[in-house]
Amino acid sequence: MQRRTKGRYFAGLSRNTFLLAFASLFADISTEMLYPVLPIFLTQTLKASGSIVGLVEGIAQATQNIVQGFSGWLSDKLQRRKPVALVGYILAAVAKPLMGLATAWPGVLGGRFLDRLGAGTRTAPRDALIAASVEEKDRGKAFGLEGIGDNTGAFLGPLIAVSLLITLGLDIRWVFYLAIIPGLLAVLMVVLVKERPAPVAAKAKIDLSLGQFPRGYWRYLLATALFGLGNSSNSFLILQTKQLGASLETTILIYAGFNLVAALISYPAGFFSDKFGRRNILIAALLVFFVAYIGFAFTRTIALIAVLFAGYGLYQGIFRSVGKALASDFVPNRLRASGIGWYNATLGLLGLVASVVAGLLWDHVGHSAVFLYGAAFAVIGSVALLALVPAEQIARPA
Repeated sequence: MQRRTKGRYFAGLSRNTFLLAFASLFADISTEMLYPVLPIFLTQTLKASGSIVGLVEGIAQATQNIVQGFSGWLSDKLQRRKPVALVGYILAAVAKPLMGLATAWPGVLGGRFLDRLGAGTRTAPRDALIAASVEEKDRGKAFGLEGIGDNTGAFLGPLIAVSLLITLGLDIRWVFYLAIIPGLLAVLMVVLVKERPAPVAAKAKIDLSLGQFPRGYWRYLLATALFGLGNSSNSFLILQTKQLGASLETTILIYAGFNLVAALISYPAGFFSDKFGRRNILIAALLVFFVAYIGFAFTRTIALIAVLFAGYGLYQGIFRSVGKALASDFVPNRLRASGIGWYNATLGLLGLVASVVAGLLWDHVGHSAVFLYGAAFAVIGSVALLALVPAEQIARPA
């Protein structure tokens, strides 16, 4: 049994839980140094269209999340999570400078693809390590703590980018080059994790675990997929903020505020989902998404956009930690990584569709149409959660 930390709020969490949270912190600093400047780099430096932004981000996110299903299956079959996760962290770190070297949007797509390939490789086995680092009753807190690391890194990353651009006066490409440093620190955190090989026999046939998931898991996945059809890349929120007249620095700072809110809500959301059930908390997150997207469709003042963007952080923090915890509740221990991986793969595949559609709407219909489209599917996803997923906490099979 791993030694657990003392204290009420963090009771039940282990050394591995904290190391993995720090890995997410550094990995997201690396990623989020780039994310708020990437759509602007594409559209202003490389002169790409909104459709290209949607295509690049859609392919990137789909790659990440689809690969999660396969890496989850591989880590289940090997019953070793750490080596698979470590490869992913290394790939993501070395990919960052490649985007800064691009002279046209296909170069950014290639670097972004490699970056998200690494992120997809690491995520499901890392999440399985997190789930295994605590008792079942503390799983929401464990994912919430990882969410704090992830979203805090997402808050600090843009601030570092602003410092590089404004304080030091560096060219935008240097943000990409220097992002490798926190990426390598994330690798170090995973190296320090101590994993015990799980004593579980390999599956009799290579079926990617799909046939062994219970019906409740598929019902939850369907509700998630319906929402995912409208959940396009956050790049369009960034572009809308910039289009309304915000400077590059202001846009990045607003995005940093969004991630700060997500970081602050992530752990409490996981904590309360352990006590009061996850479904209704997820529905509340989708309602926040709906309000934020409606606001982005009709608001034309930067101050109000900043408030809406910060409010949108509530959705981000809640959905990220509680959604994965609920997916984990539906599957047995030996399929945990695959269950989380296919949940993430579903979000990514439908996110690709949503981002491509959003890019086309952005270029050919109007910017507001992107957000009205997303808001409509938030309503559909909420109704599906109410209809398909029971309100009470679901006991995971032994």
